[in-house]
Amino acid sequence: MASPLLANIALNGIEAIHPSVRYADDMVIILKPRDDATAILDKISQFLAERGMKVSEQKTRLTATTNGFDFLGWHFNVQTNGKFRCVPSADNFKTFRRKVKRIVNSSNHGATVKAKQLASVVRGWRNYHRYCKMEGSRFSLYPIQNKAFKVFNREPKQNRCTSKKLLDQAFPTVPYSENRHINVKGDKSPFDGDLAYWSERNSKLYDGETSKALKRQNHTCGYCGLKLLSDEKVHLHHVDGNHSNWKINNLLAIHESCHDLIHMSKTAR
Repeated sequence: MASPLLANIALNGIEAIHPSVRYADDMVIILKPRDDATAILDKISQFLAERGMKVSEQKTRLTATTNGFDFLGWHFNVQTNGKFRCVPSADNFKTFRRKVKRIVNSSNHGATVKAKQLASVVRGWRNYHRYCKMEGSRFSLYPIQNKAFKVFNREPKQNRCTSKKLLDQAFPTVPYSENRHINVKGDKSPFDGDLAYWSERNSKLYDGETSKALKRQNHTCGYCGLKLLSDEKVHLHHVDGNHSNWKINNLLAIHESCHDLIHMSKTAR
């Protein structure tokens, strides 16, 4: 599909065929033991055919939940004891590691810039999987962190102490709580105009001082006053320009575009 929006328009109503979970054109059909998988697939194929589309045979498969399946970057499975488990999929973790290694090994930037780039990638990945089982060595970033530390420490301007500080910045900790995801309320939609609900919900994607600032500001931008929604990143702005000053009255949660505007205005002076 050209975009998730077009996919939602074209596939609207397909959920009525059988209980399912869908995101754009990715879909999981939930079957019970007595359900006829072939008959259900035929109905879905007919629904798609009427819209000039067809089921992807390459991506479609029938599997037991105890064997597990991948969906939207996660791997889901039900263990033999009946417990539901969710972890990052192998492909998702592989892609993430490749992206991190590319930044670490880049010769275009120094350690300070690399730390900022890594922080954005690592925080985003850990936030995305914050409701998965993340403990243990399977998804440990230690090997990558160790490599990053060695790369940072090789730079003439860095030493073990400064390299360790940059490493902590580059790989921020994000707490996880397995299977504690809060479902979207009722029939809520990001397009229903309820800015208060969605800005408050999306603000939970942030932690630390940014999260505290969002709560103080009632989930509105500290610069323009508009609600902070998921279509734009939230930045933490130091009012006096001193990034060592972490006093509450010096911190504002603002839109990324507002943050850019502030610094562009200062540069123009």
